[in-house]
Amino acid sequence: MGTKHSGSPGDVWLRPSARAAREAPPLSRDRIVAEAIALLDEEGADRLTMRRLAERLGTGSTTLYWHVKTKNDVLDLALDAIFAAVEIPRADGQDWRAGITALISGWRAVLLEHPWSAALLGRPMLGPNVLARSEFLYATLLDAGVTGPHLTAAAYGLSNYVIGSALMQATWTAGGEQATRAAAQDRFRADRERYPVLATHGPLAADSDWDSSFALGLTWLLDGIHATVGASMPACDTGETSVSAARHARRGRGSSGE
Repeated sequence: MGTKHSGSPGDVWLRPSARAAREAPPLSRDRIVAEAIALLDEEGADRLTMRRLAERLGTGSTTLYWHVKTKNDVLDLALDAIFAAVEIPRADGQDWRAGITALISGWRAVLLEHPWSAALLGRPMLGPNVLARSEFLYATLLDAGVTGPHLTAAAYGLSNYVIGSALMQATWTAGGEQATRAAAQDRFRADRERYPVLATHGPLAADSDWDSSFALGLTWLLDGIHATVGASMPACDTGETSVSAARHARRGRGSSGE
């Protein structure tokens, strides 16, 4: 039997009806972004192409280009869209540390829910969702007394910390964390004389608690910011607030603990 081609007898029964096609949701930028996020969550950024995205949307690439011009446009829109889930703390009189801890913990939870995102955050982030959360971060630091070059350094330090932490955790989780950790521990045991401190105290020496490690690092950053601006700022906490916020944020986003 010869190979069937498009338009062969009988194909009419195999194609979606014209009515079904007309009843499909109209193509819009919001629908494109939602489908792009689904594709990115399932397969990662390397698998996103305009052609594959168009196929998932049930349309042609030409139609897609009416709404978004390039793959970079799609990535920028998808990145900004996921940040809508990061709650901006309310200005209800809470101290500056609590507000920043809540924001950064929520940011981390979203990055972990969408593991492809952290690796893409080196691009310009000028969407409304990102800018609104950045505005809160800068405003909170400024109200706390962080000014001049210290303001930029503090904001960059906090942003880079959460991005790097999420990227490391997402990479380890995707790569089979337990097997990699076990192999690393075997290596350190074999080379204990060469790397005695890493073998005993290094990050691969024992099972890690990602939430607690992140919260402790965040507490140290906030302690450093507090020390820099002087004694006029509120006294620092013990770090328990940071641990609780980190775990609460991840549970709120539907992520499981380590």
